[in-house]
Amino acid sequence: MTIVTELFLLFLISLGLSLAFTPMARALGIKLGAMDIPDERKVHSEPIPRIGGLAVFFAFMFACCTGNRLFPNAGNLYNFNFNIFMGHTGAILILLCGLFDDFRRLSPWTKLLFQVLAATFAFIGGATISGIFVSGYSIVFNPFFSYVATVLWFLLFINAVNLVDGLDGLAGGLVFFTCMVMAFSTYSHGQYLFTFYFVILGGAVLGFLKYNFNPASIFLGDGGSYFLGYVIAILAIRSSGKNDVGVLMLIPLLALGVPIFDAILSPIRRFVSGRSMFQPDKGHIHHALLKKGLSSRNAVFIIYGISMAFCIMGILLLLLRGRGLEGFVFAALLFGMIFLVRKLGYIEYLALDKFYGWFQDMTDVAGLSHARRSFLSLQIEASKSQNMEELWARIGELLEMLKFDKAELHYMTQPVRYWEINKNDEKLNTDHLSLSKREVNYSDNFMIIEIPLIDGDPEIFGKLILFKDVKKGHLESYTIRRVEHLRRTLLANLIRLKGKSE
Repeated sequence: MTIVTELFLLFLISLGLSLAFTPMARALGIKLGAMDIPDERKVHSEPIPRIGGLAVFFAFMFACCTGNRLFPNAGNLYNFNFNIFMGHTGAILILLCGLFDDFRRLSPWTKLLFQVLAATFAFIGGATISGIFVSGYSIVFNPFFSYVATVLWFLLFINAVNLVDGLDGLAGGLVFFTCMVMAFSTYSHGQYLFTFYFVILGGAVLGFLKYNFNPASIFLGDGGSYFLGYVIAILAIRSSGKNDVGVLMLIPLLALGVPIFDAILSPIRRFVSGRSMFQPDKGHIHHALLKKGLSSRNAVFIIYGISMAFCIMGILLLLLRGRGLEGFVFAALLFGMIFLVRKLGYIEYLALDKFYGWFQDMTDVAGLSHARRSFLSLQIEASKSQNMEELWARIGELLEMLKFDKAELHYMTQPVRYWEINKNDEKLNTDHLSLSKREVNYSDNFMIIEIPLIDGDPEIFGKLILFKDVKKGHLESYTIRRVEHLRRTLLANLIRLKGKSE
């Protein structure tokens, strides 16, 4: 038999085994109570068994054993050794971790530990990312960075498939597309052993999809999604020769582009929104499509279409290899994905104005901005004031920097002190004017901030009243924070001058 014939037969065998095993896994899940119970995060309304990954695993393993024993081309390519053993160990470990979580919930950190451990087994078994090699350019990693890159690669794929397993048939369909495009890629590179693996895995997933597509009667569960992510990650590494690693390892990234992009952004989104990075939510891309009013089935079809387009781009990238276009294609796809998810309203928090505001806050708090350092310099100058007049002059400079329009200082029995910017933008700093001699315009345009000046006794020294004409300009994001610094500076120096006069 030819290799193509064996590939076709093994695909059918894997497909048939999956079609037979999936109903058994469903019955087992019901009997053992491994059910996905609906809650506010779930799309389904009734409990559904969640150990479908067990059927995919056994269909994949039995079809691989069949190919090794009965098909000469596949059997001659397979050579069991230490590296294969370590890879299998990692696969079984991650499957068991996910299955245990399907029955008894594990903490996020425990699951992360097992994912890292499974990736470590694969790394020990020779599935390593030793560097980046694209179009004749290379960056070679030392052993430590090679280990870190390999673990991150596995974590990315494992969690990408797991995160996208939120709609009926979504994760399985995307994995099937990935298997098919990787089968084409490895076959075109003469990596026939890995072509067999991808074809067999694709058949196992396709058979499962018959029961998982909307309306689903069984779910992959964490066991299935972890296993599929792990297998794709390790096969992508092992099938990539050194000269082609830049291209071949981009193919699964493109094929699983939607869930991988989601997996990268999800912890960022949760962190920015103030939630735990491991806390589940309904903020994923497929949830965003549902919020747009699409049905579950239509949302899945849209993501299928995007993934198929990415697969086609991956094949084109493969055909164009060696022409220096890989980086440009990947960059164009990245920007296209960012544009798409922004249109979905998925990453509003990365809008330019919000990100710039956040960056301003960070640099201001850290004291890196020029404005913050200038403000600090004036605070220091105020602390050197020898009398009330000098102190109030320094406070006026600080108020001008904060773009306030007027201020009043009511301090103990002393006359009210005023500070104001007049219409000609000339500073008016008046000291010993009584309140009756000054008329403050309390129009609707003014924001008025009244700040008590309190000692630790607590004895009320007085108050500082600030006026800001919001019609002339809004407050900066840091203004209120600086006003608190201003209050502390003023109070500390009032106490110091009071003690000095006594």
